[in-house]
Amino acid sequence: MASKNIEAPLIWVGGAIIVGAGPSGLAVAACLKQKGIPSLILERTHCLASMWKLKTYDRLRLHLPKQFCQLPLMPFPSNFPSYPTKHQFLAYLQAYADRFDLKPVFGKNVTSAEYDCKRGCWRVRTSNYTDHRREIDTEYEYGCRWLVVASGENAEEVVPQIEGMGEFLGPIVHTSSYKSGEMFSGKDVLVVGCGNSGMEVCLDLCNHNARPSLVVRDTVHILPQEMFGKSTFGLSMCLLKWFPIGFVDQFLILMSHLMLGDTSQFGIHRPKLGPLQFKNLYGKTPVLDGIKRLKQHAVEFVDGKVDNFDAIILATGYKSNVPSWLKGSDMLSEKDGFPRKAFPNGWKGENGVYAVGFTKRGLLGSSIDAKRIAEDIQHSWKATSSS
Repeated sequence: MASKNIEAPLIWVGGAIIVGAGPSGLAVAACLKQKGIPSLILERTHCLASMWKLKTYDRLRLHLPKQFCQLPLMPFPSNFPSYPTKHQFLAYLQAYADRFDLKPVFGKNVTSAEYDCKRGCWRVRTSNYTDHRREIDTEYEYGCRWLVVASGENAEEVVPQIEGMGEFLGPIVHTSSYKSGEMFSGKDVLVVGCGNSGMEVCLDLCNHNARPSLVVRDTVHILPQEMFGKSTFGLSMCLLKWFPIGFVDQFLILMSHLMLGDTSQFGIHRPKLGPLQFKNLYGKTPVLDGIKRLKQHAVEFVDGKVDNFDAIILATGYKSNVPSWLKGSDMLSEKDGFPRKAFPNGWKGENGVYAVGFTKRGLLGSSIDAKRIAEDIQHSWKATSSS
């Protein structure tokens, strides 16, 4: 029998509270520590970078070269490859936490965070389950001057509700539960979603002798990982220093056509906007579906076509969970949990609230915002200390 919740006294945190122990949260904590400012990291799971550790497939590597993915103050080891594996990245994060003596409080699920105007502080409530013999829901309340939202763009899986899901006899698996294509060997598998995860899962399925098909709902850009021996991303960043984004986009499209051919012959059409403009405008938008309904062994598509499949893998992405717990702040949208202001201005809100890891620009964006947040808090910290 679960115990009753008991009102707990406010636990005051002298520095900042950081919600989330992923790469973004660790980066902010390290930058603050370098400036002599304490922080408390609250993490709902029982490990660092739970998304990377628990919800990613085995073959995953960083999609960008390591120099664009390192966190502030500590580069990747020189012996790591250009594109570190999932396990190498997790080892890097653990070494990062050890180097800066970052010790998150695990098992603390933030249920609400609200600014208290009377006290001039943020009140952060958490719940946790600590006893395996009995289910004990213990609530804690913390107070702090600064609150850093680092729970990330990918806090919760997006699982589309498709007509007939209860009728389909094969497994329907979100990529958060997919590890490898070994269990799908010899089977016809439908992958829903054509982002990095969807494409990589298709390749993994092929390597394990499965027969994947890919649902592409909308237009999409496909670029080679490297051009002229350099990463496409790195090359793009260099070109943008000298040329306008429209010119760079046309160059990328031309080179992609020469290297990959016409993807429209495979049913994959490019958007009218170039890849960089499309990324800046839409960020990482999950592809939901081009499916009308499911049957016992078949999938009916919106164009009327019907095919048989043994399994379905949903590469439909993730979403922020911030709207469910951050209260009374206009900084983040109640609709999608992202900053209302576009990059690079979305990292700071009112009353000492900040957001990191919501730039739609990966680890590089997190590092940029982590440095800004620490510098901004330092100004207030100095003012408070001198008064």
